[in-house]
Amino acid sequence: MKNRYDELVEIINKANYEYYVLDNPTITDQEYDKYLRELIDLEIEYPEYAREDSPTNKIGGEVIDGFKKIVHDKPMMSLSNVFNESEIIDFDNRIQKEGYHPSYVCELKIDGLSVSLKYENGIFKSAATRGDGAVGEDITHNVKTINSIPLKLSKKIDIEVRGEIFMSKKVLEELNKTREEKGLPLFQNCRNAAAGSIRQLDSKIAKERKLDAFIYHLPNPEDFQINSHLEALEFMKSLGFKVNSNNKLVNDVNGIIEFIEEKSLIRNELSYDIDGVVIKVNDLNIQKNLGFTQKYPKWATAYKFPATEVLTKLTDIIFTVGRTGQITPNAVLEPVIVQGSTIRRATLHNEQYIIDKDLKIGDIVSIRKAGDVIPEVVGPIKERRDGSEKDFNMIEFCPICGSNLVVSKSGIDYFCHNDLCPKRNIESLIHFVSRKAMNIDGLGERIIEDFYNLGIITKIEDIYSLKEKKKELVELEGFGEKSIGNLINSIEVSKGNSLERLIFALGINGIGEKNAKILAKKYINIDNLFNVTEDELNGINDIGPILAKNISDYFKNVDNIRLINNLKEIGVNTKYIGENVVENSNFINKKFVVTGTLKDFGRDEIKNIIEINGGTTSSSVSKNTDVVIVGDSPGSKYDKALELNIEIWDELKLKEKLKKDSLI
Repeated sequence: MKNRYDELVEIINKANYEYYVLDNPTITDQEYDKYLRELIDLEIEYPEYAREDSPTNKIGGEVIDGFKKIVHDKPMMSLSNVFNESEIIDFDNRIQKEGYHPSYVCELKIDGLSVSLKYENGIFKSAATRGDGAVGEDITHNVKTINSIPLKLSKKIDIEVRGEIFMSKKVLEELNKTREEKGLPLFQNCRNAAAGSIRQLDSKIAKERKLDAFIYHLPNPEDFQINSHLEALEFMKSLGFKVNSNNKLVNDVNGIIEFIEEKSLIRNELSYDIDGVVIKVNDLNIQKNLGFTQKYPKWATAYKFPATEVLTKLTDIIFTVGRTGQITPNAVLEPVIVQGSTIRRATLHNEQYIIDKDLKIGDIVSIRKAGDVIPEVVGPIKERRDGSEKDFNMIEFCPICGSNLVVSKSGIDYFCHNDLCPKRNIESLIHFVSRKAMNIDGLGERIIEDFYNLGIITKIEDIYSLKEKKKELVELEGFGEKSIGNLINSIEVSKGNSLERLIFALGINGIGEKNAKILAKKYINIDNLFNVTEDELNGINDIGPILAKNISDYFKNVDNIRLINNLKEIGVNTKYIGENVVENSNFINKKFVVTGTLKDFGRDEIKNIIEINGGTTSSSVSKNTDVVIVGDSPGSKYDKALELNIEIWDELKLKEKLKKDSLI
């Protein structure tokens, strides 16, 4: 851990120098945030590691030699970051625990360069960057060229205000077009362009760049008898400063979340870049009482919009064995936040996938969530390679039992054909009890593995005899009378599941939930599948020749028939129970796509509701899609829906469409 801590200090200090001094960042904001969060966590867990040169002791960057230094009367502090709803709630809870129940002002987080402006007797005197928080760079000569920053205020007062200098999207587009014509390197984004422009020694260049600024902070409001942040914003606006109108006073954490959801939808429509929302306690007296940490104010934080594609390091490739014996390579990643959730692993599917993407162990790779849910490795950032990366080599033996692997006819997939391979058996058991299969609550992956290793569950039938081992189970560490009682009850309830759940739980190769439901509806009783032919199966919609053969082969296997007969004797239902479909005109015969996170509905729950009400669901948006249901952080599917002019429902509209006769 100490080595990792030292490594993080060097990475972040180097990044600070490249960003603040050289104006030439080599890592993304997302990577920087990831490394800084990891460093902070290590310093909390191992305070003895803390170094004097740790970037957690600094607020901003360094002061470059090309500009004079200006000492800030009050430090220009950074804000702590939050990345998802639970962290926003934690921020609010920490304030509530101090005995306060404040209202908050939510503002857009402008992606630019922080600036401090000083006026004497209402006349502009100086401007400085954040610098290291205590001392900034004198950029007065360039700030004078920014039209939105007044040189004279409406009142003859001495005042300091703080804000953000930025470049609009349109100006960047025009600037890069001119630079391209001249053969000059293009600016990566508005923020880098603004930072580079404000540091020009020639103010004529800065003026040509058409910079802009929003003012959002008054360091000494008490000098002007101001009692709230909202009052401070109005006061600065009255003096002639440009204040962003996209702010809102909210009463609680729910208001914060609603504001974030609202602004995330219009983010791309704004004329300037934003990368999040700033949340501040409105009452200045509460702000004063809450105070500061060494680096951050306790009364404010910044929510960062989830990146749709982020960078992290591929530290290893490991192999897992599935219930069919298929070997799957998996990426082991440095933990990274993707759309609000921490990703540590991602499937690499097969050997060819890795070869096609030219992945190497040690690569910096791009990660995104496919379909807003499943983490996917997009590919390596080859220009970040330094020669330490290692080539990928496919294994020849099962990583669990050591058996020789067999290559499929396609030449793509590898399989362990050892029916007694422990991992294959464990995966089969985990699949059988999973939520979408038999839905046995209390038998998670870890418990299945423990019970398998203890010899308590070695085959599917053993699950239904656990009630006979109740006394033995209660004596196990981590289990009690109540938890075992709940588990046994869940097992008994699972016996009454409809046939489609059992078909899916059996783990027939290639058969998912949708196919299982199709088979259950058509054949009603599992006995009717025992002698079904491939030709008959192949004639069913969504059941092609490969699945037809897999189904036929499964029900020809005597061991599988024996298992099904044993489950019948145990009392497991093997008939299709069916479901009531409500003729709701808002859903019947319509195709839906759900994107983003809904507050009151889980992804599986809303899918089931749509189907019960007569609709169907799809994972991708196309011209055949009727409705796209949008939650938090909807991603590219929302953009596609707008492009194709497809009807869009938010969660409120969804609830309106679910009329009284709907099944919800």
